[in-house]
Amino acid sequence: MISFYLCLILLIVGYFTYGKLVDSTFGPDDRETPAVRINDGVDYVVMPEWKLFLVQLLNIAGLGPIFGALQGALWGPAVFLWITFGTIFAGGVHDYFSGMLSERNNGGSISEVTGKYLGKGMKNVMRVFSVVLLIMVGTVFAKGPAGLIVKMIDPNGTGTSLLSNGTFWLIIILTYYFIATFISIDAIIGRIYPIFGFCLIAMAVGVAFGILTKPEYQIPEIWSSLYNMHPKGTPVWSFMFITVACGAISGFHSTQSPLMARCMKSEKQGHFVFYGAMVGEGIIALIWAAAGCAIYQKTGGLSTGLQESIAAGQSAAVYDVCIKTMGSVGVALAMLGVIACPITSGDTAFRSARLTIADWAGLDMKNWKTRLMLTIPVLGAGAIISQLDYTIVWRYFSWTNQTLAMIVLWAASMYLFREKKNYWITAVPATFMSAVSATYFILAPECLGGLVNQKTADGATIYNTMVAYPIGIIVAILFLGLFLKATKKPATAEV
Repeated sequence: MISFYLCLILLIVGYFTYGKLVDSTFGPDDRETPAVRINDGVDYVVMPEWKLFLVQLLNIAGLGPIFGALQGALWGPAVFLWITFGTIFAGGVHDYFSGMLSERNNGGSISEVTGKYLGKGMKNVMRVFSVVLLIMVGTVFAKGPAGLIVKMIDPNGTGTSLLSNGTFWLIIILTYYFIATFISIDAIIGRIYPIFGFCLIAMAVGVAFGILTKPEYQIPEIWSSLYNMHPKGTPVWSFMFITVACGAISGFHSTQSPLMARCMKSEKQGHFVFYGAMVGEGIIALIWAAAGCAIYQKTGGLSTGLQESIAAGQSAAVYDVCIKTMGSVGVALAMLGVIACPITSGDTAFRSARLTIADWAGLDMKNWKTRLMLTIPVLGAGAIISQLDYTIVWRYFSWTNQTLAMIVLWAASMYLFREKKNYWITAVPATFMSAVSATYFILAPECLGGLVNQKTADGATIYNTMVAYPIGIIVAILFLGLFLKATKKPATAEV
């Protein structure tokens, strides 16, 4: 358990040290914020700092640091390293700059902000990219909670009542999403999110307490288990980095940060709200990854027990962890947190999609008819996508998500260059994520994997890493070279 405690300490220390360095590099000041200057009573509303933090945490948390961390635990305790250092040096940096750059640009959506620093072409790419990602996220965060609710009501899957029907709960959740997307941000989100935030934190503490106090569960040490424990032999690079996503770095967060950038009273709240929320999510992911590594049986040093649990369904796996760590007494609170967490990310995903389209078209969101005009097709698209297989939607979300993070980090690097500040603080993680995204795109079955990989006689995949790894590195070097070349030219910001 020493590894777990060390990683936990590093995350906390990272917030106060590296997080402060990131904050000082950006240089927040006392200028009037969009929430104060615009304050339209719908999307631009001043909120207290503690509420900003809890809403941001719930916006970005979703299913990612829970399901993603559990799936990441298939590779063994090596996942602790990615969660810890990914959060400190990549995820926290990404979330901070996506929020603060939005704040500096009137609370603009991430596509508009990115376009300002990377050009009109990238702006249009990001507009489409962001809207598609947000609708996929909203859909995923509707189907997941629906499945969890059914699991709570009917654990054995034998019920025939309406309440044990996943479609019924999916309709209820999408109806709520419609309301939350349409009305003022402080009418529902600003009022109930802090309550769910405390439930989410209590749930994580409960799971941690269970695995740390029950003698039958032992968290393996990194130094004694630093090898690929995935039962299918799936490569650590880059699959683990894509799978964990929200627990280390996630492009989805950059679509959510502008929501809170429109509600900040002072720029100096950014360190706590953006970097702090990411560290909070990293701690949640670390706890769930530790649970996945500690609870389940291993066969031949591989995570076979965890694989069997996940194969029964993500909802079933989460339910199983809650039961084993807290028993029947704590499972109600735990499941409330797990259900509320994705729901409170799903509604803001659809809200962000509405705002992204509004910024794209230059529409005023104070008019309720205009908001309704955008809300209906956005939720309609989500309802259609919800009929697709959950795992397929999640696969495409994963790669799209991390590619978005890569682009945002490059945009932040260009901003820092133009401001004559240390751009390496964002350029290094941008280069890293470029290699990750390119490698995954080549190897993943939903991308080019069907062309470059091979299958054994029994159907197992042989990943062509000899081709993918060098290409991923070359792409990362190419992107870094293009960025450095751009720094040699006169800066020309888009107006």
